Amino acid sequence: MAATNRNLPFRSLTLGYRAQERMIKVFAVLLLTIGAVAIIIPFLFMLSLGLKDAVQIRSDPLSLIPRTPITAEVNGENLPLYEVNLDGTSRQMALLKNAPGKKGVFIDPANPQQTYTLLLADQKALYRIEIHLENFKLALTAQPFGTYFINTMIVTFVGGFGMLLSCTFVAYGFSRFRARWLNVLFLLLLSTIMLPSQVRLIPIYVLFQKIGWINTLLPLIVPAFFANAYDVFMLRQFFMTIPFELDDQAKIDGANSIQTMFYVMLPQARPALIAVAIFHFLYAWNDFYEPLIFLHTQDHWTMAVGLQTFNALYAINTHLIMAASIVMIIPPIVLFFMAQKVFTQGVVFRGFKG
Repeated sequence: MAATNRNLPFRSLTLGYRAQERMIKVFAVLLLTIGAVAIIIPFLFMLSLGLKDAVQIRSDPLSLIPRTPITAEVNGENLPLYEVNLDGTSRQMALLKNAPGKKGVFIDPANPQQTYTLLLADQKALYRIEIHLENFKLALTAQPFGTYFINTMIVTFVGGFGMLLSCTFVAYGFSRFRARWLNVLFLLLLSTIMLPSQVRLIPIYVLFQKIGWINTLLPLIVPAFFANAYDVFMLRQFFMTIPFELDDQAKIDGANSIQTMFYVMLPQARPALIAVAIFHFLYAWNDFYEPLIFLHTQDHWTMAVGLQTFNALYAINTHLIMAASIVMIIPPIVLFFMAQKVFTQGVVFRGFKG
């Protein structure tokens, strides 16, 4: 009994830890749910507006379902139909006009001579679902979005290839080689992150103008072939987690530094490479600042610049703007779901067996 009594505090302490862990998990799930709802609601409204026409947006802007009021012709006029409760029976009547006291004057389409004054809050308006897929065709043909899409894909994928190539070499050098002043060079590279792009805009623009690259896609592609500090830092930190014993084994097998990088390091760094590639894709796909500065004619615009111009020209056509916006966000969403398994691994090192 004495031993049992001595164990009671430890059991109660264990139960307290378990209850605390459960509360933390519940709180985390609650926060994630609230965040997910806050993020998905604007997307649902954008999708809803993109599937409505202008009349539906004006008459029923808050409904997520693209719907149109069902009407009936009474005395040559189309009136909205309601399901009204009259003397305990449900009947379909048309709303003739509004009346004081939040009431409405209803009329039976089969008997137009008889009207009824009823509370609007007690009656149910009748709708039918009406989806307007033609909004996408109208939006995409109003502006040359096909050209914008091709330009954006060229900038994104060619620039992404150059970014991965250059950043991999630089990160590999900083992580595996040892040389004098190497850490100082790495700090200088990281310090460039603090340099605002607006500071170097004018000299870069003058440089590209002198070599004739303005109004071409080259200013958006070529700089990606020169490693940037953010991606180099991510890859370098991942490479540092890979044991140096693998390099030694590769040297014993006769591999040089380049072969070691391609055949030993890169297969292990696949999650980090995919994460960096996705980050670059999202940046290049949504970039508006640099294309606006360097691209002057419509045939060179990217999706971001084209969508902004489309928004300015068709400001009153909300349904067309939302339809074009949906088309623009589809590629990032598809890419994420295709690579989410590897992307969620991020730069987590999964360990090696000796």
